[in-house]
Amino acid sequence: MRFPLRSLILLGAGILLTWTVSCRDQDGNINIFSIEDDKAFGAQVSQEIENDPATIILDSARYAAQYAYIYQIRNKILNSGQVMYKDVFPWRIRIIKNDTVLNAFCTPGGYMYFYTGILKFLESEDHLAGVLGHEMAHADKRHSTDALTRQYGLSVLFDVVFGQNKGQLVRIAAGLRELKYSRTAETEADNYSVKYLCPTDYDAAGAAGFFEKLLAMGSGSDVPEFLSTHPSPDNRVENIRSQKSTLNCTGTKRNISEYAAFKNSLP
Repeated sequence: MRFPLRSLILLGAGILLTWTVSCRDQDGNINIFSIEDDKAFGAQVSQEIENDPATIILDSARYAAQYAYIYQIRNKILNSGQVMYKDVFPWRIRIIKNDTVLNAFCTPGGYMYFYTGILKFLESEDHLAGVLGHEMAHADKRHSTDALTRQYGLSVLFDVVFGQNKGQLVRIAAGLRELKYSRTAETEADNYSVKYLCPTDYDAAGAAGFFEKLLAMGSGSDVPEFLSTHPSPDNRVENIRSQKSTLNCTGTKRNISEYAAFKNSLP
């Protein structure tokens, strides 16, 4: 049986529309990757990152105390009741030894990386909690797969997810460290950082401290441009503090001396 071309086009459009709607996440955003895809993709990328001989990962056994310090902050955030995929993603943390890089990033599926540069740049535990919450939000709100789809294209990512393009996986793993999120995604991650911290005893505007220090340093800092200007640090500080006020967050914990001891213990 042969169908007219017009009928086939309409049928295809209907199937595509149904598929697209079915791929909306719990926030109503369209994401063609499943949660399992996020986890599998994140695991592949994290393995590639850690296999890179140029990337020095602090050993989690040798630096057990340092990892325990960060993990107890992570656990507070996970237990806030605000993280959608709390029990789904691994939320694993690794520290990269490089004091010249003021950055942190998170793969799809919740594999998180902090450079010693940013850990030594921050000044208190609530600042780290704020930055950690921001990175967790990128995974929890599934910004990473959206940004990677825009950057590399759908077919390329599907090939990588299904293990069909090893060379592209290497490039994605390298590029993920400076992945450019949309302005909307960055603002949402800032907002959720506050939301995650609000039920805890931390100052929920902890992430603002990072941007306030950037502003104090001026344009001569080594922070990647996309991190410091997209949106601009002053707008982000204002938005984060406004979000804290809107949510009526009451936490005040900062742990400055404890954080100083943690920084001093890093190699």
